[in-house]
Formats: sequence, C-alpha cells, structure tokens
Amino acid sequence: MDLKKLEKIFQSEKPFRLKQAKQAIFRDLIESWSEVTTLPIEIREKLTRECPIEIKAEFFPDKDGKSAKALIMLEDGLNVETVLMKHYGRNTVCISSQIGCPLGCVFCATGKMGFKRSLSFGEIVEQVLFWARYLKKEKQRVHPVKSPANAEVGGAEFNKVKNIVFMGMGEPFLNYDNVFETIKILNDDNYLGIGARHISISTVGIIEGIERMAEDMPQINLAISLHAPENELREKLMPINKKYPLARIMMAAKDYVAKTNRKLMFEYIMIKGVNDSEKQAKELVDILNDRLFFVNLIVCNPTGIFEPSEPAQIKIFKDILMKAGIQALERYRFGQEVKGACGQLAQQ
Repeated sequence: MDLKKLEKIFQSEKPFRLKQAKQAIFRDLIESWSEVTTLPIEIREKLTRECPIEIKAEFFPDKDGKSAKALIMLEDGLNVETVLMKHYGRNTVCISSQIGCPLGCVFCATGKMGFKRSLSFGEIVEQVLFWARYLKKEKQRVHPVKSPANAEVGGAEFNKVKNIVFMGMGEPFLNYDNVFETIKILNDDNYLGIGARHISISTVGIIEGIERMAEDMPQINLAISLHAPENELREKLMPINKKYPLARIMMAAKDYVAKTNRKLMFEYIMIKGVNDSEKQAKELVDILNDRLFFVNLIVCNPTGIFEPSEPAQIKIFKDILMKAGIQALERYRFGQEVKGACGQLAQQ
C-alpha cells in the first residue's frame, strides 16, 4: 500500500475527497475502492489502477483461536510476517519493521534469514490493516469473554486492534524514520486512533534509537532485549553486544527513564541451561537497580538449537527477581502452532 501515492492522486481534487478516501481505508476498513460510493466512479477507477489496496497474504490460525499468523506478500515478491494475539479481549498485533535482520541473534529465526531490506511505512501499516480487516469480518463483538477477574469484555472494542508491538522481524531502530512515520499514522485519530501507550517498540539496544525515541515518542512504550546479565554470554547470543555492551545500554536506559519518567521493560528470553540459573538471576538483579525497570520473562520458542527453560526453573528465576524488589512478569505463550517466533514462516 503506497500512502504517498494516495495523497499524490488527490492533489488535484478538493481536500475533502482525500479525507473520504482515508476514512474508507482506516475507519471503514474497505478492501476494494468499489466499496467507496461517496467517491465519484472515475476517481474509484483511477485508485483501483494506480493505488490498489488489496493485501495478499497467507493466513495461519491456531486451533484454540488465541493467535494467528499471516505471511503478507509484497509487491517485489518478498514476504513479511505479522501475528495477532488475543488475550481477554485485548487484540495485540505484532508487526515487523524489516524483512530479515542484519543482527544475527543466535536464538532468533529471523536472524538466520539474513537481511533483505527495510519496510516502507506503508508496508508496516499494511500489517495492522490486515488484522483490522480480519477482526471486522470475524464479528467477535457477539462473543464476549470473561477475564480472570470475571470482568466481561465485549462490544465494539473487542473487535478492534487495541495494542501494537514492534517485536516482529527486524530491528525497529535500524528503520527508525519509517517506524516513526508508522506510529504517527497508527496513533492519529483520523487513521486508526491507537493510543500511544498501547504501542510498544522492542530494540536490541540501539542507543541512538533509544535517545531519539525519548525525544520524539516519549509516550510510546520501550522494551530492550537483554537476554543475559553479563557481556560474555550476551555477546554469544547477540553479536550486537560488541557495539553496544551492557554498561552503555544500562546508561542509556537510565537516561531514558530520567527524561520520560516512563517504565522501561527489559525482555529476557528463558533458554534452558544457557541463561536461566540462579546465579544469573542474581546477576540480573545487580544491573536492574532502578524503580522504573521491570522484566518480561519470555519462554523460548523452539527454533533449532535452543530449548525453553523448565517451568520450575522459570519460577525459581522469577522469585529471585521478585524477592529483590524487581517487578517480573512471565509472558503468556502464544503461537506455538502457527510458528509464532518471527522468521519461522518466511524461512520456509
């Protein structure tokens, strides 16, 4: 979807026509310009020729209906992955910012693909639109569910994308400008109107991106992939640690929370026998010494050489953090059937 081309087409039209077109795409969630009867037929025909809005994709649902994955086919023949996760009425979409990734984290399926290219902001927005259209057709609003607190969740909001996480293929801060442009579109009430605090960016620790985000997007949630409490192991798991070692990352993290007064999440993938020992939990405690830091423990998705930590070991690890006063969460597991780890489908 080429949003720049869309605006160019309407340059010679009255301003309200472009507003009608954007409303049709982002509010009415149309899939064909023929549906927009408020536009003259000659404009619809031109848009169909020059600015198609069809999204070609393969769809992979899981059996329990809690997650689904899509492989979206782009104009140049490359594919990009995106995942929908449903959890007590909150529809979260995980989106990609690049095709492949140049960073080569050894536990990540995307890293094994190598790097193809960065996505345009239109290609990133398209991933969210795909799921917005899907949820509209699914008509979930007639099937309320109950949360653990027995609070009923239903109505129109249950049928919408509520949360966005940039945790798919690629490193968002290596495509900063297009990610920033995407967030402005997602957040704009004239487009999808997703609240800033419902949007999260995950980075391996690109310090320049963290610094820019504190200035440009202070209300967006930031997550830093840590995955090890000391440099030697982190460098084995994440080669980028050579350029951005832990001391520099933690300094940037402290600067970020000082500027924004926002909580900062550290992601820690739990890999059996690699980074899940009691000693490593205590080392993690030593570096997470800020009241606005918290940890999200992620059970490793099997992608080859690594196995997920045992539940009992995760509990021990988490308890050490909690007893030290560090807030620790364990991410709910989604997407095993649909190969939810980013890069798994595109590799195939």
